[in-house]
Amino acid sequence: MLLIRNKTRGLLLAYKAGIANTSSLRRRGLLKHEHLSPGDGLWLVPCEAVHTFGMKFPIDVLYLSRAKKVLKIESCLPKRRISLYLRAHSVLELPAGIAAATGTAVGDELTMERVEPA
Repeated sequence: MLLIRNKTRGLLLAYKAGIANTSSLRRRGLLKHEHLSPGDGLWLVPCEAVHTFGMKFPIDVLYLSRAKKVLKIESCLPKRRISLYLRAHSVLELPAGIAAATGTAVGDELTMERVEPA
């Protein structure tokens, strides 16, 4: 699991985010989830495009550079959509509204720390 902070703003974005770093995990993504709770998230790496076909809830999508700088934000991406940013190295999926609630913006730098599940 990951603890993800917005280093630029000094705010916590997720404290129990998963990592999808294999083809199988990236394909599955959040499809089996019923919802995302505050603190949840999924970091897809490498990744430059996502879809929400088959999902039951909207999500915030943050496209990140290799240095984990926010390149693009798709807020509250609804079901049955495709989103991409070809310059992205990875994607962070968060509960809808978290980017706005934390003031996360393009250019912000994120940090990710591995943590053991409680």
